[in-house]
Amino acid sequence: MNITRRDPFMLATWEPFREIEETLRRFSPFLWRGMREQEGVGAWRPLANISETDREYLIKVELPEVKKEDIEITVDNGMLTLRGERKFEREAGEASDLRVESLYGTFARSFALPEDVDTNKIEAECKDGILRIRIPKTETTKTKPITVKVQ
Repeated sequence: MNITRRDPFMLATWEPFREIEETLRRFSPFLWRGMREQEGVGAWRPLANISETDREYLIKVELPEVKKEDIEITVDNGMLTLRGERKFEREAGEASDLRVESLYGTFARSFALPEDVDTNKIEAECKDGILRIRIPKTETTKTKPITVKVQ
């Protein structure tokens, strides 16, 4: 029999962030389960990326597991508002969840639109968990630079 004895004077490094992470990992299934069960408490905010070209603005919103029927987009007074719901669906006969890190519930995001957009031609497409909202710019008359003489 081989017995290993610990040295009482051996220094141990303390890593507080690792301990916090371990504690959160241990209790997270209980915290998230409670949030899912309470109506509205588990509301989440989907991530959005906005880009611009010379013809349009593009808003790409990450909406995994959200059906297009559960998405509503409105434009009112220069604000584009996106609303919807990501539903927690449990399949019959499955084992109980050990860890659920995904957020579920209703969401809403609003974006102020610039003045140079054509709100009548806004298009949206939802594919592979990404909602793409294309907002075309209005046609602006291009002016030639002129030189003004000072008298």
